[in-house]
Amino acid sequence: MTDGVEALRDIRSRIELAAKGAGRDPQTVTLVAVSKTYGEEIIIPVIENGQRAFGENRVQEAKAKWPNLKNRFQGLELHLIGPLQSNKTAEAVELFDAIHTVDRPKIAKAIADEMAKQGKRPKLFVQVNTGEEEQKAGVAPRETAAFLHHCRDELKLEISGLMCIPPVDEEAALHFGLLATLARENGLTGLSMGMSDDFETAIALGATHIRVGSAIFGARKPAGP
Repeated sequence: MTDGVEALRDIRSRIELAAKGAGRDPQTVTLVAVSKTYGEEIIIPVIENGQRAFGENRVQEAKAKWPNLKNRFQGLELHLIGPLQSNKTAEAVELFDAIHTVDRPKIAKAIADEMAKQGKRPKLFVQVNTGEEEQKAGVAPRETAAFLHHCRDELKLEISGLMCIPPVDEEAALHFGLLATLARENGLTGLSMGMSDDFETAIALGATHIRVGSAIFGARKPAGP
């Protein structure tokens, strides 16, 4: 058994405990295994042990890895969890089953156009910049309702939920709570929040999708020069 498979089983056990502790059905929590930077030799044993939802940050990396894996294994779901550039929208809509980073009108319009052109309907999450950090993508909390109105009513997009990445130096629970409140106020049930270090807190606050990478696959290699 590989380290990744053992880690996957541990994460699944922790998800079950966290969900039951919050009075939730563990089946309502989707584990998105974040496979960015990892090769097939590391990913395949995890697939063979039942993991079906995977997350990638970059369209080009995903395009190089996942078409072959999707042909080889049935029922895989690929989630885009990194920023989307408008010139990659066509490839993203074609390849991904969910896009967690709808964060501005230009991208929302590009996605709507490509969905109409391709006849595909990936799940869409609006990214909220809950910490209002200048360097981070996402809609400001106070602008969330207006952006959702634009997506739903003007672009006719079906939005599944909201996503956030809390500031590293702040209490994650505060941001998860804010995201849950925004979702509830806007009639959304999907909450993409929680990563390797804080997914149990996210589950307690209603996460439906948690994004876990290094806790399953191990430390990533440092980026090259």
